Amino acid sequence: MSAPLLSVENLVLTFPAETGRIAVVNHVNLTIARGETLALVGESGCGKSVTALAIMRLLPKPGRIEAASRIEFDGRNLTELSVPEMRS
Repeated sequence: MSAPLLSVENLVLTFPAETGRIAVVNHVNLTIARGETLALVGESGCGKSVTALAIMRLLPKPGRIEAASRIEFDGRNLTELSVPEMRS
């Protein structure tokens, strides 16, 4: 079996709140193989859009991908890449 095209492990996304930071996406895991299609479905406000934005490293500030999260695309850990590396 080949390596997945996209792998998301333990994705936690937080935003500031009056009492500190609040997790809006909490411990999401998914794997997508080459040629496979995935649909994120759910109620309005459940975190679909911020999950997709985080995977693309476009999560708006003050949102934050927490340190334990791992997003790999084609074998590269996107959470460790700089902006210029993401653009290449």
